[in-house]
Amino acid sequence: MRADYDSEADALSIDLIQFELFERQECVHDTYCQVGFAKGVPANVELLNPAEQLDLLEVVAERYDLDGPALRAAAQAALAAPDRVVVLEVAAPIAA
Repeated sequence: MRADYDSEADALSIDLIQFELFERQECVHDTYCQVGFAKGVPANVELLNPAEQLDLLEVVAERYDLDGPALRAAAQAALAAPDRVVVLEVAAPIAA
């Protein structure tokens, strides 16, 4: 997972997979959140005003069967290191 926060645009982008172009995009929230698809699967999540809209990542996770805690971790890491690319490796949950 790769994330970057553009502080000037106040926009967060989280790449879930490597891709060239989106096939399509879906709105999760008209103003603040879009999900881009490549190869038929969610490839990218874009979030405007992310510090105040992190809750939309849970909506994305539920709607597209994604890992909500991993999305939030990527977003928080990108917000902590603005204007730089953050790469996050997320493994499967540890069995109890």
